[in-house]
Order: sequence, then C-alpha cells, then structure tokens
Amino acid sequence: QVQLVESGGGLVQAGGSLRLSCAASGSSFIINVMGWYRQAPGKQRELVATITSGGSTNYADSVKGRFTIPRDNAKNTVYLQMNSLKPEDTAVYYCNAAVVVTTTPLRALNAWGQGTLVTVSS
Repeated sequence: QVQLVESGGGLVQAGGSLRLSCAASGSSFIINVMGWYRQAPGKQRELVATITSGGSTNYADSVKGRFTIPRDNAKNTVYLQMNSLKPEDTAVYYCNAAVVVTTTPLRALNAWGQGTLVTVSS
C-alpha cells in the first residue's frame, strides 16, 4: 500500500505564494509520474502540473509561468511552488502518483492524497 500525505495549504492574499508538499510512503514501490490536480467548488478536478521521474514537466496553461513542480526522488516527495496566486487558484489541491508496486506480481496503482485547501483572497 502506498500513501500520499499532503501539506502546505492555507489562506493567502492575491499575489502571494504558497508551497505544497506531498510525500509518498509505503514499501516496495517505484513512482513514475507525480502530479498535482485541483478541484474548485462546483467544478471538475483538473490537472495542474506533472513531473516524471526523469524530471520532465507539464503544466496547465492557466499556471504556466507562475507554478513550478520540483521533485525529490530520494524522498519520494513532490512539491508545488505557487507564485503570483490569483483568486481563481482557490481550490482543493490533490497530489497524485503513478506507482508500480514491485512485489510479485508487479501491479500498477494510481494513488491520491487526501487534498489540501488553498484559498486566495482578493
């Protein structure tokens, strides 16, 4: 079993910054892609950013130039550095990981964190 634990959400004024963290724990696993998604009230969950184990990144157009997604493979941890925050960034942010459990037989998991609320005031 792999668990993702997020931290770092909170209330911030527009133009401010926040950094989210997501740490994966468990045993006998390898993580390929890690990412962040968000869900605003009344809206569907949407991709924010992803990063592969090799460091390739992908960002939603709405956050390009403002957010970055560093990753520490040794710690199985991914971050979301959010700068120049806007009220429309207000949402619950979820960490996601594409995991391969390396016990026999191998199996793939799509793991989700519990979510952390980010509120940006105008």
